[in-house]
Parts: sequence; C-alpha cells; structure tokens
Amino acid sequence: MDDLETRELRYFVAVAEELHFHRAAERLVMAQPPLSRAIRQLEQRLGVQLLERDRRGVSLTEAGTVLLGEARTALDAVAAAGRRTRRAGDPRRPLVLATKAGASHEVLSRLLDTLAARPGTAPVEVLLCEVGEQAGLLRDGRADLALMHRPVDDLAGFATEDLDTEPQVAVVPASHPLAARPQVTLAEVSDVADLPMARWPRLGGGYPEGPGPEVRTQSQLAQLVALGRALVVIPASSRAWQWPEHAAVPVVDAPHITTVIAWPAGDRRRAVASVVRSAVTLRGEAADRG
Repeated sequence: MDDLETRELRYFVAVAEELHFHRAAERLVMAQPPLSRAIRQLEQRLGVQLLERDRRGVSLTEAGTVLLGEARTALDAVAAAGRRTRRAGDPRRPLVLATKAGASHEVLSRLLDTLAARPGTAPVEVLLCEVGEQAGLLRDGRADLALMHRPVDDLAGFATEDLDTEPQVAVVPASHPLAARPQVTLAEVSDVADLPMARWPRLGGGYPEGPGPEVRTQSQLAQLVALGRALVVIPASSRAWQWPEHAAVPVVDAPHITTVIAWPAGDRRRAVASVVRSAVTLRGEAADRG
C-alpha cells in the first residue's frame, strides 16, 4: 500500500535534510529508535531503499532524492490548505501579498493605493521577503498572492498576470569608472568592470559557479557594492534600495524583466480574484499613459 502519512513524510524529510538520525530525532523532539523504525517501515512499504547507511554516515539514494522533493511539496500543500482554510473562514483576516524587498516599488505602491480606494476590497498585508522566497511563501500558504519576476523567479504551479516590463541596470560603486557611462553592455559588465558579479541562490538551491560573493539579502548586496567588492545586474525599479555610494547604469542588451502578480492556480477565492482584477486594471492604466 503506497498511501503516505504526513507524519512519516515529516520524519523522512528531517532525516534527509540532516543526514544524521540523532540530529533528526532532536529536531523532531523524539527518541532516535522509533525514528529509525519509522524510516525502515517506510522503505518496506514503498519497496525501495531511501537511504544509504554506513560507518561514514547517511546519504540519499536516487529514490530518496525523489521522495525528498515530493515530500516537501506535499507537506507545503498540507500546511497551505490549513492556512488558507483559516483565512477563508475569517473575512476580517487580510490577504497576504509577498514581494521582494526593494523590487517593483512603484507597481506595489500603485496597487496598494488602488485597493485602499475601492470599497469592499479585502484588506491586504504586505510581506517583504528576500530573493526567490515568494514561491515558497505561496506554496506553503503563508502568502496568498505575490509580486514575482519572469524569467528569474519560479512560477511553476502558479497562475499569473503580467503587470509591468522593464530593462535592467548594472549597480556599481559610485566611484567606479563605469558609473560615468550613459549605458553599458553585458560584455562590458563582465570584461571591463573588473568586479565580480554577486551570486544569488539558484531556483533549485545552491549557488552558480563563479568568483563573486554569495548573497542572500538585499542588505548584503548593497554593502558589498558600496565597498567595491561586487556588482549586480538587476531590474531598473530596484533603484529603490540603492545607497548614495551606488550608481545604476542601463545595460542595453540585458533581457527585460516582467513583474507579474502570482497566486496558486487552484485558489478560487473571490477576495484573491478581486486583488488580481485591480492589478490588471493598473496595467491597463499604465498602457494608456504610455
């Protein structure tokens, strides 16, 4: 029988992420022997080996790697179901809109002003996050909607509406020679700048190869650029978080970035649809102004 329980999925994820039964048991606040038994029973029921165990430690088999990804998705979905159900049952609770701090500031500001001016629209609470975190917040139900960016964000499983498309800029130290240029190309950013490109986590986890520093937050990035330790190519609207020690130079051949409003594809709540309609209206108004 292949039916899986959330309890055993939580057990397996803890072991798979810690790769150590004792640490996993501590994380789960339980004793190690029943945890080991539960994992063995799970392997027996599925008829596959999930973990390699030897004197050097614990590692995932190919089957274990697959189950880890599926288990995380399933546990996120269960958590999301509970959170969304509670919010749907309490009309006074605001919808949560996740957005990367410092990004799409003008779009966000206009959307919030529009929602506030429309009677009967559900209240919206803004959840500021770091790069790439919106997808996880949507999937586990901590957010109802998100402002995200194509092609850089993970949009799998979400419904989306395009809101705005913009060019990218290279953010360099204000004292750097490129700061005086009216525009640059990607080749110049790479070959002439003599600064490494800051590296963000990839969608699947981990960092791309390269000499640049690994960053996870806008504040880390801002300080590294100000210190002359890195540069970054980002959407032009991200100027909102730049320091006086920074300069933003248009990158003429960088791909444009599209801001979208995203929500779980299966979410049919009227309150969510109302926010999306307001966002799409703003897109039309911006096109008329253009």
